[in-house]
Amino acid sequence: MNKQLLRQQMKESLAKMTTLEYEQYSFQIAQQLFSLPLWQRAETIAVTVSRVPEVDTWSLITRGWEEGKKVVVPKCNPADRSMDYYQLTSFCELETVYSGLYEPDPLRTAYVEPKEIDVLLVPGLAFDQRGYRLGFGGGYFDRFLEHFQGPTLALLFSQQLLAEVPREAYDLPVQQLITERQLYNCSSE
Repeated sequence: MNKQLLRQQMKESLAKMTTLEYEQYSFQIAQQLFSLPLWQRAETIAVTVSRVPEVDTWSLITRGWEEGKKVVVPKCNPADRSMDYYQLTSFCELETVYSGLYEPDPLRTAYVEPKEIDVLLVPGLAFDQRGYRLGFGGGYFDRFLEHFQGPTLALLFSQQLLAEVPREAYDLPVQQLITERQLYNCSSE
């Protein structure tokens, strides 16, 4: 299937979710995440700042702070489509960038080396049970995952889980998926 068409169909599907479903499912996903030993052991959590219809991460960031974790969020570099992570200690350290996304203001936040990240939450529009993902089309995470050695997982609504997503030779799967219904340990085989 064509990636652009699939992205559009998934966005349309997610747009049909009610506010109540969005809030409830995001809560259920968060509770599953918080119960994982991976979350409990992690000192540094890497997460994007969500916007609807992505699974809510604002509450995850807050919970990380409450638990004394270092929360780091990505700053995209459009010139080479790379990403750097910065420690976020307040939502006031965010700035609005292209497409209304929130990213850390590098002048107000501290750079964090990828090797310091204990768990990386990877966003996407669609996933399959092997952990392959259809991203938003920028390629930023594909480039970052090439060199990242730590645990990876994705938070998604069950409707984002497909039998298969189109993939390229360079695509790398995430290791775990969490939906409002269950946790999937992924295998690319």
